[in-house]
Amino acid sequence: MKAALALILFATCAFTQAAAQDQSAIAAAESTCGPKTVNFDAKADPIQHPTPQPDADKTMVYVVEDLGQCPDCGYAGTNFITDVSDAVVKVGMDGSWVGAGRGASYLFFSTEPGDHHLCINWQSHLRSRSRALAFANLSAEAGHTYYFRARLFPGHGDYSLDLDATNADEGKFLVASSAHSVSNPKK
Repeated sequence: MKAALALILFATCAFTQAAAQDQSAIAAAESTCGPKTVNFDAKADPIQHPTPQPDADKTMVYVVEDLGQCPDCGYAGTNFITDVSDAVVKVGMDGSWVGAGRGASYLFFSTEPGDHHLCINWQSHLRSRSRALAFANLSAEAGHTYYFRARLFPGHGDYSLDLDATNADEGKFLVASSAHSVSNPKK
């Protein structure tokens, strides 16, 4: 009996310690985003289509949101379409938000050369959706342009985000095929 009680106590302590380690790792990863309390007003502007080039001593980064529908996602035994085409996705770098996109759109920003950590986060009033995050690294060189593709995948009652670097040809195509996103932090 004492052995069983000791085993349960040991397992509980080990589980608690593992959960604490996971929480610190999660907090460290989330620190690449920006403050959780910051939200954006974002809209896709189909009229303006800026595509600036980087200054010689800077780097230009484009993030294209490739969002849509999941017509085959079943929910509670039904076949219903999970529409995420109007989702607002915040983009962060090195601990600060740089902007947000709405739906199938792109945003861009200039940064210093060097190693950077990118983050995207679904901005939603629903807790399950606002926990969707994705991360990427960037080793930026002066005078270069980099393209990232943000995708939101709805599933069976849950969602996941993906953030991947794309090659320049695909990046230019995605930007040309998308509306420009204009965003401002909410006050």
